[in-house]
Amino acid sequence: MIEQTFDLVVVGGGPGGYVAAIRGAQLGMKTALVERKHLGGICLNWGCIPTKALLRSAEVYRNMKHAESYGLRVEKIGFNLDAIVKRSRGVSEQLQQGVGYLLKKNKVKVFDGNAQLVGTGQLSVTNSDTVTLIAGKNIILATGARPMQINGLEADGKQIWTYMNALDPDGLPKSMLIVGAGAIGLEFASFYNELGVKVTVVEALLQVLPLGDEETSAILAQHLQKQGIEILTSTFLRGMNKNTDSITVTLETDGQSTQVFYDRVLLATGVVGNVEDLGLENTKVKVVRNSIQVDQWLQTNEPGVYAIGDVTGPPCLAHKASHEGIICVEKITGVAGVRPLDLSKMPYCTYTHPQVANIGMTEQQAKEKGYNVKVGRFPFMANGKAIASGKTEGQIKIIFDADRGGLLGAHMIGAEVTEMLQGYGIAMNLETTEEELMHTIFAHPTLSEMMHESVLDAFGKAIHL
Repeated sequence: MIEQTFDLVVVGGGPGGYVAAIRGAQLGMKTALVERKHLGGICLNWGCIPTKALLRSAEVYRNMKHAESYGLRVEKIGFNLDAIVKRSRGVSEQLQQGVGYLLKKNKVKVFDGNAQLVGTGQLSVTNSDTVTLIAGKNIILATGARPMQINGLEADGKQIWTYMNALDPDGLPKSMLIVGAGAIGLEFASFYNELGVKVTVVEALLQVLPLGDEETSAILAQHLQKQGIEILTSTFLRGMNKNTDSITVTLETDGQSTQVFYDRVLLATGVVGNVEDLGLENTKVKVVRNSIQVDQWLQTNEPGVYAIGDVTGPPCLAHKASHEGIICVEKITGVAGVRPLDLSKMPYCTYTHPQVANIGMTEQQAKEKGYNVKVGRFPFMANGKAIASGKTEGQIKIIFDADRGGLLGAHMIGAEVTEMLQGYGIAMNLETTEEELMHTIFAHPTLSEMMHESVLDAFGKAIHL
């Protein structure tokens, strides 16, 4: 017997799900959210937020080690790993409580448990031995994703880790192999290397951040190697054998195999969508490679059932999931002016040292699409604020359509570029030309002045180069 009926039921309380639920409630829908484990999802509890807390601790520690370069003296520098992890978990807990408050404030009914589709517009919510049957005129699946496992090389949480294990270690290993040079792998490489772990990163493709701009990825690899991180690209993991206190890893490069010993192996090879135990077999929902297939409005093949976020496939980003949640709910309720998601304007951020941020096409992609491009660059070492801050690593690289002046892409590496990137995002969304950017006044002294100078450089007008 159906116990409650809602206009909208969201399954999953991550950054896509809880945002969709709140927006639905704001638009007058009687809304419910079902979460089986913890509000905030992976991003808030085991991803974006706690990793940034760890990296912030590593950054402060790094600054302490270089205090003398700022005319300061710090004695007996050290760290407490348990305290670092405790702070990280505390940050996540605080934000999780904030999500709960926002849902309550917006009168979203929260069900704790596992949801399954059991009929048209119907879900069962199982919590321990209790089963609640609810109905939703519209159902949004926002169940996220989990770490991808390598067949035969599965993580055990002890010697072979996923990012969840790396976020809450019981101690620091002496050596670590990180498999995968995407954002997750490189961020953990930065963190553990800073605390003294000998880190090696192995990547099957040609460069770190394989989907990024080739030039920017090469600069990042140089900086990471300078910090002591070993980078092995075009290298394949062929096998692992557990020993009493280490792991023997077989790596292959250019057809040559070598065996190396590590204390821990961190698998950072991506994620797969959580499509199991949802009752999808009772629907017309189509699943391809562990991802739910949707149209531009996030509608599945089952009427009234939608899907957003990581469960719909890459790119797996919290801000993508949140934006999809807004689009989906506003389309359902008929809000005027709703636009489909434009992946060509999706921002990407990697919180290594130095940071990397990018949006739009790479230089190579723009050329392959037939654009006549103009490329501008400006180095951190030529910026007054960067020099004063002691943060002179990196550059801003920007790509324009030489014929029409449109901004095609931006690729940034250096201090706080993840905060500056959105300036280019806004410019692209407003279809701003190079002339408008040139006539924009950037405050001095700021790091963002480099954004202006890189535009000027693309058209041969840079002042400080």
